[in-house]
Amino acid sequence: MSGYGPPERFNEEAATFTIRGSDAPDLQAGVAAIRNVLKTLPLKPGVYRMQDAKGEVLYVGKARALKNRVGNYVQIERLSKRIQRMVSQTRSMTIVTTNNEAEALLLEAQLIKRYRPPYNVLLRDDKSFPFILLRADHDFPRVQKHRGARKAKGNYYGPFASAGSVNNTLNALQKLFLLRSCTDGFFKTRDRPCLLYQIKRCSAPCVGRISQPDYDELVGDAKKFLAGKTTDVQAKLGAQMQAAAENMDFELAAVLRDRLKALTFIQGTQFINAEGVGDADIFALACLEGVIGIQAFFIRGGQNWGHRSFFPSHTAEVSEEEVLQLFLMQFYEEVPPARTIFVDRELPEAALLMEALSEQAKRKVEITVPQRGTRRRLLDQASRNAKEALERRLAESTTQTRLNREVAELFELAESPERIEVYDNSHIQGTNAVGAMVVAGPEGFRKGQYRKFNIKQAATDDDFAMMREVLTRRFSRALEEDPDRDSGEWPDLVLLDGGRGQLNAAKAVLEDLGIEDVCLVGVAKGPHHGREGREVFHLMDGRELTLPVNAPVLFYLQRLRDEVHRYVIGAHRAKRAKAIGASPLDEVPGIGPARKKALLMHFGTGRAVRNASLEDLQKAPGVSASVAQTVYDFYHAR
Repeated sequence: MSGYGPPERFNEEAATFTIRGSDAPDLQAGVAAIRNVLKTLPLKPGVYRMQDAKGEVLYVGKARALKNRVGNYVQIERLSKRIQRMVSQTRSMTIVTTNNEAEALLLEAQLIKRYRPPYNVLLRDDKSFPFILLRADHDFPRVQKHRGARKAKGNYYGPFASAGSVNNTLNALQKLFLLRSCTDGFFKTRDRPCLLYQIKRCSAPCVGRISQPDYDELVGDAKKFLAGKTTDVQAKLGAQMQAAAENMDFELAAVLRDRLKALTFIQGTQFINAEGVGDADIFALACLEGVIGIQAFFIRGGQNWGHRSFFPSHTAEVSEEEVLQLFLMQFYEEVPPARTIFVDRELPEAALLMEALSEQAKRKVEITVPQRGTRRRLLDQASRNAKEALERRLAESTTQTRLNREVAELFELAESPERIEVYDNSHIQGTNAVGAMVVAGPEGFRKGQYRKFNIKQAATDDDFAMMREVLTRRFSRALEEDPDRDSGEWPDLVLLDGGRGQLNAAKAVLEDLGIEDVCLVGVAKGPHHGREGREVFHLMDGRELTLPVNAPVLFYLQRLRDEVHRYVIGAHRAKRAKAIGASPLDEVPGIGPARKKALLMHFGTGRAVRNASLEDLQKAPGVSASVAQTVYDFYHAR
């Protein structure tokens, strides 16, 4: 059971029960499959997965007693239409038993995140939350922004709602406590202070401008600040400033005065009226026109660490209370829960959820519905934000729906596009060539599905050849991984930044692959280059379209084109910056950093290494005869 947790916690049954039959929905076949599973199910807690004829997961559920819970699915008359549709597609089930229901709840959240089943309420958010990491693996700990798995040794503070929130706090830490933010490699090679020291954002421990005990004291103050104990930090800085002034050390007193000013400013911007709240996460739900929005506030030590809106999917025929409960379990699958969680309504299984989160966090977690005082005011504020965010979302989606319908009419698509892919290439005189794809849907840009393509085979001074390579790689892989187009990863519309030539190159690729039903459109500048609104749209049948300069659908298509421009230019710049620091010796197989450094130190430049004779190479310190022969053969074989 790798991936689900320690083997002693979960036990997946070896048998998966399957009813042979067609892929078409069949309620009787689904009930028969479930009845076969029921014969062997225990009265134990666990998790079940319902799967279709292809083995794709339709639904993940947890149960206090598996036999009783799964048995409900064969009582067709008691099921909603939505659940009946799910049963009609079910052909097999996989059962996982757990020690208790709390473990089942944790496992359910893991499996929902892994499989993203179409009949589960899903937390649709592909962005990880940023944290502040105060590392503990160095004599002079570094403070930095962190995303992803928390593997590095140190103290993690978060989550923060956005990169902006965490950047503001990092700037505060630098101003207040002068902690270093540089990498260990940069720290090790310094022989004089960097600019951050000059602008009073670092204490320069790299060159000994501060002792380790004094730096440790700054680290301790930073930990107090992040834990919300700002009054202690403020009193300490005030006392130190007074002592410095009495000792006539006015330079130090001025530095401490500036730090106190920074702390006062931060208190005014980050602190909210959350007296007595401590560490808390606040969640409020709003529902309009059948769409659900959830607002989350993150408070740590009385500090406002930001807020974020979420819009779960697959919420039809599910009560608002159950949606909020399922959302919380998925939300905390990766994010550590606060000690207190405030919600705006009673949850159906609040006690079980608290037990599961407490087990996950290895400490007590409390879920409450505040009724009065500061906590209630915070919850009311979250409720107002949830409603306003949902109203904005609905307004945006209405506009987007209209735009997608106009795109479908413009390019004669059968229906509004669910997935639009936009392609472009970037290079400078054929160097560092890169292609890019951006993706848009009814909900806006899907940045988690953007892709970069390093041009490998095509001549990098031939834009058409580069486009052919990018599209060949994209659609060959799509044919291999999803030939039946069930995943929703196939585009309804492909926009190409370019004119007739780019369009013809793309058409040839799809014809070679046997793909005939993907709409291709080339977006080119018109006869008056540089004038907005003069774009020409080249269609596959040879027609060319232009739009009125004030048409909303034109602005939308320009926004798609501009987004792929932004993304591909960023990818090209990153590749070019990496190439600037590259060495010709990087291409030589079997030459590691130590030998590369020895060769460069001996010969001075990569060109000199390439032009050196075999005898000269053998004389370089730290280079054996076999390595010298490898380097010589690499360059001279060319």
